[in-house]
Amino acid sequence: MAIQGNRTSDESFFKIPAIKFTKLFINGEFVDSISGKTFETIDPRTGEVIARIAEGDKADIDLAVKAARDAFDNGPWPRLPGVARARIMQKFADLIEENVEELAALDTIDAGKLFSAGKAVDIPHAASLLRYYAGAADKIHGEVLKMSREFQGYTLLEPVGVVGHITPWNFPSTIFFMKVAPALAAGCTMVVKPAEQTPLSALYYAHLSKLAGIPDGVINVVTGYGPTAGAAISSHMDVDKVSFTGSTEVGHMVMKAAAESNLKQVSLELGGKSPLLIFDDADIDKAAELALFGILYNKGEICVASSRVYVQEGIYDELVKKLVEKAKNCVIADPFDSKSQLGPQVDKRQFEKILSYIEHGKREGATLLTGGKPSGNKGYYLHPTIFSDVKEDMLIAKDEIFGPVMALMKFKTIDEAIKCANNTRYGLAAGIVTKNLDVANTVSRSIRAGIIWINCYFAFDNDCPYGGYKMSGFGRDFGLEALHKFLQIKSVVTPIYNSPWL
Repeated sequence: MAIQGNRTSDESFFKIPAIKFTKLFINGEFVDSISGKTFETIDPRTGEVIARIAEGDKADIDLAVKAARDAFDNGPWPRLPGVARARIMQKFADLIEENVEELAALDTIDAGKLFSAGKAVDIPHAASLLRYYAGAADKIHGEVLKMSREFQGYTLLEPVGVVGHITPWNFPSTIFFMKVAPALAAGCTMVVKPAEQTPLSALYYAHLSKLAGIPDGVINVVTGYGPTAGAAISSHMDVDKVSFTGSTEVGHMVMKAAAESNLKQVSLELGGKSPLLIFDDADIDKAAELALFGILYNKGEICVASSRVYVQEGIYDELVKKLVEKAKNCVIADPFDSKSQLGPQVDKRQFEKILSYIEHGKREGATLLTGGKPSGNKGYYLHPTIFSDVKEDMLIAKDEIFGPVMALMKFKTIDEAIKCANNTRYGLAAGIVTKNLDVANTVSRSIRAGIIWINCYFAFDNDCPYGGYKMSGFGRDFGLEALHKFLQIKSVVTPIYNSPWL
């Protein structure tokens, strides 16, 4: 295993910016929490405290929702022409692009994400999401209806109202805008509760939204914990919709709270245990690269990680050798180091959870081929881990680990591969590696998952809807489907008298 760089001397790679924003953002102002409480946000490279952040709870959520409600009921944002909202969203995107390095650095010190990927992918993608939905803001319209009686009918698409966004820690910037951008385009106002592990970039985006000209109360950001601030959003009687990305377990709680309060609309993007099916005709080098990319990207902290890899028996042994060889050559280093391929897990809790699953795998009889242990003695770094001889009933084959842990299994026939792929409570994504178009078509139509990648992986795009089947949730991010999550249909009907036609 290649280990590179001094993980604690980040100044040799990049000068870490000062932390500018640590308070709640409510009604256009940064304010302390009502309780005065704060919590620590931790640098996973070292385990040391970065800053203390205002800890919002129910009282602060109430204030934020009140501001969002007033901005929706009485403010200009929902009433602006779509083209005017679009201009402000484009300005917001411009400001993000002007601050790419600082925003990428915040996600690196907060989440352990590779700085190079943040600069090249995550932060530019945040801006591109704003631009994509800005382009849709002036194209929101209903239909003229062909009524069967003497009536004129048409539909209106109206913003759903006040939205609560609860975002996870693995992609703090991308998922912030996967939710915020379409909601803004629709004309909604909102309260965002970022994950307590990664609050820094969300607060910076709140600051930029003000500079862009988004009216006060339209975007509010309340940092805090899920059981307090998050729960207050889900159960709030004046929130019209909640959009949650996170674990299936918490998704249950969000739905329950929504049902027991005001029956608010809910969209959920939850866990996954995504299969990658590699057939005998696959190019072995390409297959190995895709399999490792699918489990090591973002340290495996991604809901669509290809954590279950099924290999047809004809190429199994050769592919396993390739996987182990490539995994051992992965560079584990400070995420500010441009050579780094694998940074630290997000925090101590996640680090220890992954290690506990590795121990489960060993105890249940899987064969550890490589990895399985921490890297270094500071921070939350792990070696890429590959298990073979994995059985379908093992925890490492069933549970979402959310780390760089691959479970390798063998199959004989297409039917067996399909059965194995669907043998999960999740249904978020799947991958297929084959040169046979018939196989690709049959398998892609047989797997119950929201997105299927053929001879590629993580092929996301702003125009390509993404979401889950089964216990991976419902509702779609990306594409115009995401915009429509934040709109509701109103039908308007009026009589027609003495019309020559209906």
